[in-house]
Amino acid sequence: MIQRKKTRQIHIGPVAIGGGAPISVQSMCNTKTTDTEVTVAQIKALQAAGCDIVRLAVPDMEAAKNLGNIIRSVQVPLVADIHFDYKLAIEAIHQGIAALRLNPGNIGGAEKVRAVVAAAKERHIPIRIGVNAGSLDKKISAKYGGATPEALVESAMEHVRILEALDFHDMKISLKAHDVPLTIAAYRLMSETVDYPLHLGITEAGTVNTGIIKSAVGIGALLAEGIGDTFRISLTGDPVVEVKTANEILKSLGLREYGPTLVACPTCGRTSIDLPAIADQVEKKLAGIKEPIDVAVMGCVVNGPGEARGADVGIAGGNGEGLIFRKGEIIRKVPEADLVDELFKEIDAILEERNKK
Repeated sequence: MIQRKKTRQIHIGPVAIGGGAPISVQSMCNTKTTDTEVTVAQIKALQAAGCDIVRLAVPDMEAAKNLGNIIRSVQVPLVADIHFDYKLAIEAIHQGIAALRLNPGNIGGAEKVRAVVAAAKERHIPIRIGVNAGSLDKKISAKYGGATPEALVESAMEHVRILEALDFHDMKISLKAHDVPLTIAAYRLMSETVDYPLHLGITEAGTVNTGIIKSAVGIGALLAEGIGDTFRISLTGDPVVEVKTANEILKSLGLREYGPTLVACPTCGRTSIDLPAIADQVEKKLAGIKEPIDVAVMGCVVNGPGEARGADVGIAGGNGEGLIFRKGEIIRKVPEADLVDELFKEIDAILEERNKK
């Protein structure tokens, strides 16, 4: 069982971060924040996929002033992503944003930082400090000879100290790089340095194929060590895929229940049905189910039911036919062409029985 590091707790809207709260999933819209209709539609799609918190880019005052229209149209808490202009942070707070992502060291001086912190304190708005390996301060980069774990942590701590000097502690920290070992090492060091909640991520991870692998390895390794309180999977393309991937990572570590789990054997010379096609059909049909249920698609009757005994329901292939089983017990034998339909009859029955309880 994973023993999570205890961190102090903050709240982004109703979502608790740190302090033993469930690990939350975040994503970021790739729409224009000035386009209310399109942005709201994407936020709702993200929430339906299992997203707890959504971040929005706020590059200018027009975007900042439109935040209220979006906030009033959705239920998930929103974070404003601010860079350089402190006025955007002030306006985002006035519009009702749930949290800010900014670095106090780059919004224009001490007075401007104080103004943002005062507004954030008044509304109980937390701030995420985010450090990226690709945009380290030149002095820190020169000191450490480039982006190292120590350089990332020192950069983050510079921003942390600015806020702490103003008696502001309602913050979380991210240390992102596209380099997986670097990211893991940086988060480990930061976890030893502070007790603020940590926002995990592999930045610029890439397209779906490579990005999912890098994110699963990096974020999964940290979560398995008990490090991390919230995270985002960063992928090029539809952010809904980020959310589904994040939830699958949590599910694989036993940190969240999230929809069906499909177990499928890799096939071997004993397989006498078109198992890849059957598994593909099952996976697509399971996509419409939100309740947790374990489903196994196995290639032979020799090991199928036994190897998948823990599954709620499954298929064990034979020669042009197969067995339908529940909890490892064989129910009936059916022709190959009917296996998927018969399997889902059992799935529907199981879910109906659960709903009656």
